[in-house]
Amino acid sequence: MKLKSENKCFVCGSDNPGGLHLHFEIDERNRCLRTTFIPPDIYQGWDGIVHGGILSTLLDEAVAKLAYELGYDIVTVKLNVTFRRPARIRQPLHVFGQLDRVTSRLIEGSSRIEDGSGRLVAEGQARLIRIKNAKKTYSE
Repeated sequence: MKLKSENKCFVCGSDNPGGLHLHFEIDERNRCLRTTFIPPDIYQGWDGIVHGGILSTLLDEAVAKLAYELGYDIVTVKLNVTFRRPARIRQPLHVFGQLDRVTSRLIEGSSRIEDGSGRLVAEGQARLIRIKNAKKTYSE
């Protein structure tokens, strides 16, 4: 399986009319990225609070997008999320991701979301599987 992007990704795709349309600053040398997102009302869970599923999506994308941009064909197989405090609708959220470990089969990364004051909102740890090596696993 070869993954391809046609700009339809929910988070970063410019051709997805219902997407978030986020742009990421990528630091290839340090294997990290960042972006800022101001969630509109449509991503609300409880009144005035960003839905946890949107926060989880941002945490996943921070690691997966980084791995993809660094040339790895991957999919997320595990994502652990810890919510630290509510994220407010219409307030800036700063999203950070980094790759922590790369092997021939797996990539592990971590991500976090901070509010506009720099307080930790949520953090995630992701495990990604490299597709070119996954073929062998699926055919066994």
